Amino acid sequence: MKAYRIMFGLWLLGNLLFVSVSMAEESPQQVVEFGDSTTAPRGSLRVYSLILQEHFRKTGQPVRVTNAGVPGNHTVAARKRFQKDVLDRRPAVVIIQFGINDSAIDVWKTPPAKSPRVSQEAYEQNLQFFIHELQQRNVSIILMTPNPLAWTPKLKELYGKPPYNPQDEDGFNLLLKEFAASCRKIAKQEKIPMVDVYAEFQKQDVSQLLLDGMHPNENGHQLVAEQILKLLPEILGKRSTEQE
Repeated sequence: MKAYRIMFGLWLLGNLLFVSVSMAEESPQQVVEFGDSTTAPRGSLRVYSLILQEHFRKTGQPVRVTNAGVPGNHTVAARKRFQKDVLDRRPAVVIIQFGINDSAIDVWKTPPAKSPRVSQEAYEQNLQFFIHELQQRNVSIILMTPNPLAWTPKLKELYGKPPYNPQDEDGFNLLLKEFAASCRKIAKQEKIPMVDVYAEFQKQDVSQLLLDGMHPNENGHQLVAEQILKLLPEILGKRSTEQE
């Protein structure tokens, strides 16, 4: 179903007043999903961008969902592509989700890393940079916490060393939970709508929502999409009303 905008025109011919009515197809509102591999396309998996696009196609709303997730990205790398992948698309709404790669301590390296790839302070500063740049352009924002992780044999082999605790079921989220808390803090400070993916996943068996202990499976992506859809239609509707 396509959406159209009705346009009226008044014009005079002699002493007669004519009214013309035309219908122009409404330009879709652009929604950009800006994140890492938990956002990015993954083969035939129905990631949440596809679920959202399918929702808007069925409802007939003129919305285009663009997936700007890049595997392995943290917020430092994301800043380098922010202009091209986000701002240049002139989005109406941007959904931001980072944290897993930022908080990772690469203990598998030789010698083992002792600190996260991106400090928690820098992570917060980078999120605030994205937010402020978008706000200056009147772009609406939804901030999302990262999803929690779950141990698998492969992940224990790579990361099963201090400060991680492979004996603790939640021992791989040692630092990630702190980065998720930073995300919540910034959303509150900036008064930005937030989807707390971390908290929503923890309401269930996290391992059943993940493909490999790290990336959401279809059930995980469905859960994320459902939470986004509690916010996104209202945000888009408000923007449409303001532009009329």
